[in-house]
Amino acid sequence: MESDRRGQWLRGVLDLCVLALLREGESYGYQLAHALDTAGIGPIQGGTLYPVLLRLQRTGLVTAEWREGESGPARKYYRLTDSGWAALRQGGSAWLAFVAPVNDIVKKGVDG
Repeated sequence: MESDRRGQWLRGVLDLCVLALLREGESYGYQLAHALDTAGIGPIQGGTLYPVLLRLQRTGLVTAEWREGESGPARKYYRLTDSGWAALRQGGSAWLAFVAPVNDIVKKGVDG
């Protein structure tokens, strides 16, 4: 049940998390998955992450470019577009406005 709940939460916010990670600069899928895991989101499988990246690319929020790998296969690097920056600012503000009261309510239930 806990993993089902986590999956539902993640589906609602993974796009925003990916955009936020790309604010630091371009990145490729494996690197993004590792950053999400390191940040505490947990492991994200390619079957979850790559459709998100493709959707962000199709909607014009990120651009992608294939590059030859220095010591391995070519990688697809993703970078925020101007629209992606705007979506991050707007979506991030909306998320923070939403999560603050949710945290307050849940915290009272847990601490109470």
